[in-house]
Amino acid sequence: MNHDKEALVQWIQEHQEEMILFLKKLVQTPSDNPAGDCYPIAANLQQQLCELGVENVSLVEVDEEAVKKTGMISLANVLGSTEFGDGEGPNIVLNAHGDVVPPGLGWTVDPYGGEIIHGKMYGRGVAVSKSDITAYTFAVLALTQVKMNQPLNGKVDLAFTFDEETGGDLGPKWLLDQGYIKPDQAIVAGFTYSAVNAHNGCLHFEIKTIGKSAHAALPHTGIDAIEATSKILNALYEYRHTLAKKKSSIPGIDFPTLNVGLVSGGINTNVVPDECIIRVDRRLIPEENGELAEMEFRELVMQVVSDIPGVKVEIQKVLHAKSYGPVPEDTPLIQALAANWQTIMNEPGKLPINGVPLYTDARHFFAAGVPTIMFGVGPKVLEEANGHRADENIRLEDLQAATKIIACTLYDLLVSQRA
Repeated sequence: MNHDKEALVQWIQEHQEEMILFLKKLVQTPSDNPAGDCYPIAANLQQQLCELGVENVSLVEVDEEAVKKTGMISLANVLGSTEFGDGEGPNIVLNAHGDVVPPGLGWTVDPYGGEIIHGKMYGRGVAVSKSDITAYTFAVLALTQVKMNQPLNGKVDLAFTFDEETGGDLGPKWLLDQGYIKPDQAIVAGFTYSAVNAHNGCLHFEIKTIGKSAHAALPHTGIDAIEATSKILNALYEYRHTLAKKKSSIPGIDFPTLNVGLVSGGINTNVVPDECIIRVDRRLIPEENGELAEMEFRELVMQVVSDIPGVKVEIQKVLHAKSYGPVPEDTPLIQALAANWQTIMNEPGKLPINGVPLYTDARHFFAAGVPTIMFGVGPKVLEEANGHRADENIRLEDLQAATKIIACTLYDLLVSQRA
């Protein structure tokens, strides 16, 4: 580690309390999605960034009608752009999201308290991904506050968005499409103990089965939509078993999955149900073609009901989140990250690089042709942090370690080749 990196690490250590306070304020600002009233936290974050001295901070508002169409109440994106040298070097975007799933039940602490217990901070969104917002912010601040021996050249954009839980179309995708950010490389919210270079895609379907109502005393005069749906469900569960045979070659990703997450139907106990609706989650491994998977799904469902007289079935695709990666491990971004991880982390072996079965905003950068890696603040596996569960938490030592690694990685990517 050269003198510049040592100085960056030292600066981050000296500003640990400010980092903790910054994160605590974010956790204490509710940003549940749904309901998706996320303008307040965006405005709060903009103010915090300005007070810290982050350069060129702006609150980028999104068309209100477009926000309503996503089912959210309010939304804005927060950008902070820092140029080094003449700005002609690489443009690196750091993206994390500040919207969170609702707290749910089972908490032993205040989900909006940011309470610290035995070296961990607790709160909804502290792991997913308000801690990443903190790490990215202070990594950039370190680069601007520490006097360097080596000149830096390029641009780093902080892109903090608030619609990841509804797909990211008005966050990262919108910022890319509108030209607000033009990254050559991107780091997106992730974990401290591994770098993620691939993740699954996802298809969400709503299947509506329509029959005919009748009195329960004369069920033969109706067409039972729930009975027809039960046949669809049985077929889908059989289909789920076949998906396990499609193995992914990417470490960390196993095989495609299918889950029926919602069932709703019927009018009353004494009425033959004339309608039943189910929602289905079909995860796609990166090797799969989403269009072919959708076609296979639709054909399966329609085949099941083809011999049931009078039944009508409507299949609506609610979501298609495309897969991400794999990003080659020899890209400069991953190589720099791995080298700095090795130096800073007290862990045996090299930085693990793998895929994950969930889907994230990283896919928007990958779809735009941007080399992207997921890395941030978090444990070896998401379950340890109780992500999306009660008592969500992060280790404060991971917050500091991730910030150091990101700062040193940005340094390596920005060091002027003319030096």
